[in-house]
Amino acid sequence: MDDTLTRRGFLAAAATAGGLAAADDAAAQADTVTIDMTDDLVFDPDEEAVAPGTTVVWENVGNVGHSVTAYEDDIPEDAEFFASGGLESESAARNAYPEQGDVVGGDSYEHTFDVEGTYEYFCIPHESVGMVATLEVTTDPGEDGGFVSIVPAQAQRLAVWAVAALVGVLALAWALLKYGGEYGESGNE
Repeated sequence: MDDTLTRRGFLAAAATAGGLAAADDAAAQADTVTIDMTDDLVFDPDEEAVAPGTTVVWENVGNVGHSVTAYEDDIPEDAEFFASGGLESESAARNAYPEQGDVVGGDSYEHTFDVEGTYEYFCIPHESVGMVATLEVTTDPGEDGGFVSIVPAQAQRLAVWAVAALVGVLALAWALLKYGGEYGESGNE
């Protein structure tokens, strides 16, 4: 075995691994939305539209502690209640704060939304100054929700993987053409 096979293997593996890592990263980002909680006592943005199955991450980008708490009566009937601290009801979340549910600076809280509808939520210590927000879970987020795809998420992931595989094959073909050995007849002298 000569050293061109080692280079070929290395180039093929590097191209494939790079393509697969990019595909995984793109698929993960497509299903996640981040909402900032700031020292200005706001959720940014305070209105967001997402598709069912999206994980929303509330990230405290400041130094002031916040909570994320659903208004129990202002979420869809079949939806799961959500609150930082993992509490089961709005009253439990209000009573437990700040011992449970406080999201300190640099930390985050996340929840995945599967049921379509409107979700109203707030920050317990800053509700009185207007730190409230709305999340709309819909199959058609429209202009406010950014790009709307009619292709299912699984089909999008498959397409990304297929493109990554194609890039890997093309890189391997290029490496073979560029660094390949001699292809003449070997010797009967």
